[in-house]
Amino acid sequence: MTTDTPVQAPIYNRVALIGLGLIASSMYWAIKRGGLANEVTGYARSTETRETAREIGLCDRVCDTAIEACEDADLVVLCVPVGAMESVAREIAPALKKGATVTDVGSVKKSVIEAVGPHIPDGVHFVPGHPLAGTEHSGPRSGFAELFDNRWCLLVPVEGSDPAEVARLRALWEGMGSNVEEMEADHHDLVLAVTSHAPHLIAYTMVGVADDLRRVTDSEVIKYSAAGFRDFTRIAASDPTMWRDVFLTNKEATLEILGRFTEELFALQRAIRTGDGEHLQDYFTRTRAIRRGIIEAGQDTDAPDFGRIKKDAT
Repeated sequence: MTTDTPVQAPIYNRVALIGLGLIASSMYWAIKRGGLANEVTGYARSTETRETAREIGLCDRVCDTAIEACEDADLVVLCVPVGAMESVAREIAPALKKGATVTDVGSVKKSVIEAVGPHIPDGVHFVPGHPLAGTEHSGPRSGFAELFDNRWCLLVPVEGSDPAEVARLRALWEGMGSNVEEMEADHHDLVLAVTSHAPHLIAYTMVGVADDLRRVTDSEVIKYSAAGFRDFTRIAASDPTMWRDVFLTNKEATLEILGRFTEELFALQRAIRTGDGEHLQDYFTRTRAIRRGIIEAGQDTDAPDFGRIKKDAT
C-alpha cells in the first residue's frame, strides 16, 4: 500500500549515496517523494550500474568516483556490502566536509562501527543505521519510494554522537516513511540474528537440500513446490555477496541463535520420533502466536495467501 508522504522543507542540502542497489535506489525515490534533500548524488563501483542509474534517472547526478559524489555532501550513506564498508570509508575520508554526517544501511552494526569509525575525520559525524526493509531483488532498477513505509529503521549512535545530528538523520528516515528507534550495536546484532540472519541461513540450507533432492527426483521439487518451499526460495534469492558478508561479520550472534535453533530442532525430532503429539501441538500453538503478533504490529498482511496477487483464472 502506498503511503502519501507530504513534501516538506529539505532536511539536507546534498545527500550522497555510495552504492546504488535496492536500498540506495529506494532512498532516492523516497527522498524525492518527500522533498527531503535539494540534491542527491550517487556512485557505484560498476560502470554498468552507473550507466543504468543515469538511464532511469536515479540520482540528480551520478558520479564516476566516490570522492566526487561525496564532495560538499551534508549526508553520506554507505549502501555497500558490509565487507566493503572499510575500504569505501577509507577512500572517501579526504572528501568529507566538516559538519557532514556519515551513515550506513548495513544489517550488521558492531563490525561496521569497528571498520568505518577509525576512518571518520575529526569534525565529521558518524551515525550508523539499518533500515529493516527489503525484497529479494537487487540492483538500481529494483528500488521504489514506498519500500520504507511503516517499516523500522534502527539507528545505532556511537560514543560521542551529536544528538542534533542523530535527530536530523531520524527526521530523514521518518520523512521516507520509516518508524525509527535507537539501539545499541551488540543488541542490534543479536536481534537481527534472530529476525533475519538465521532465518536466511536456514532458507539457504533448505533450498540447498531441495536442490540435491531435485537432482534425484528429476526436478519434481520445483514442479510441485508448495507455498512453504516457495517462500524459502524467495528469501534464498537475496543478494549472495551481502549475505556472505553478514554471516562473516555477525558470526558470534548468528552461531548463538543457530545453536538454540539446533536444540529446538532436536526436541522436535524427538517428539516426532516418539509420537509426542502434545509437545508438537503446544509448540506450534505458541509459535503461531508470533505470526499474529507480526500482523497486529502492521509488519505484514493477513490477506489470503499472504497477500499474493493472483492472476485471473481464465
